[in-house]
Amino acid sequence: MNMDHVASRGLVLLGCGKMGSAMLAGWLEGGLPPGSVWVRDPAPSDWVKAQGVHLNSDWPAAPAIVLVAVKPQMMADALPSMAALGGGGTLFVSVAAGTPIEYFREVLGAGTPVIRAMPNTPAAIGRGITALIGSADVSEDQVAQAEALLSAVGQTVRLQSEAQMDAVTGVSGSGPAYVFHLIETLAAAGEAQGLPADLSMTLAKATVAGAGALAETAQETPAELRINVTSPNGTTQAALEVLMNDQTGFPKLLRDAVAAATDRSRELSRG
Repeated sequence: MNMDHVASRGLVLLGCGKMGSAMLAGWLEGGLPPGSVWVRDPAPSDWVKAQGVHLNSDWPAAPAIVLVAVKPQMMADALPSMAALGGGGTLFVSVAAGTPIEYFREVLGAGTPVIRAMPNTPAAIGRGITALIGSADVSEDQVAQAEALLSAVGQTVRLQSEAQMDAVTGVSGSGPAYVFHLIETLAAAGEAQGLPADLSMTLAKATVAGAGALAETAQETPAELRINVTSPNGTTQAALEVLMNDQTGFPKLLRDAVAAATDRSRELSRG
C-alpha cells in the first residue's frame, strides 16, 4: 500500500488492543515506518512496546490520520483528548462499534472528516472484511487512504449510507460467531452419530474452513457449488431437505438471527 502521505505526516492509533494490534502489524509489514506511528493505549502489550512506535508520547500537531480503535465504552474518556486535531486537517477513521459519525463531529467539531468502519474478528489473521462509510465532507482521496489502512487486515467494501452499518453488523460483524457455532454444532452432530469428539471436531473445522475458502475463490456462486455436490436422492440432498426447510431450517434461522443482531445494533447506536 502507498502510505507515503501518512508516513510523512504521521498516524495516531488511539487504542491498541486486538484489533488495533492487528492493524498495526499489517501496516508495519506493508512498509509503514514505525517512527511515523504514535500509539496511545493505557496498557500496551509487550508486542506493541517492541515495535519501535511512539508510545503514549505527544503526537504531531497535524497528523494525516487518527485511527480510533478504543472500546465503545472508553470513547467518552478517550476522544475528547483528540479535540485539538478536529476541524479538517486530520482524517479520523473509527473502528469502534456502535459509535455514529455524528458523535465524532459533536466532540471534534462539525468540520472534521470522519470515516466509520466495521471490521470483523478474522482481521486478526488478515482475513477480515471491513465495511466503511464517510461523512459528507470526506473526499475520495481520504476514503482511499482509509481503504489502504484497513486493507492491511483483509478486504474492504464501501457502503452507500451509514444506516447500512447495522445490517453489516448483523452479517459480517457478528457473523463469525454464527460460523463458530456452526462448527460446534456440526462436530456435536458427528459425535451423536458415533464419531470420537476430537475426530468430529477436526472434520467440522476443516469442512467449514475449506468450504468457505472454496466459496470465496470459485467462479461459481455458493448456490451453484451447493447444487454441484448434491446428487439426486443422495446423502447431501437428505441433509439439505432438513437445512433448507423454510420454517425450521437455515432460511428462517439466519433471517431471524441477522434481524436480531441488526435490531440490537440500532438500539445500541442510539445510545
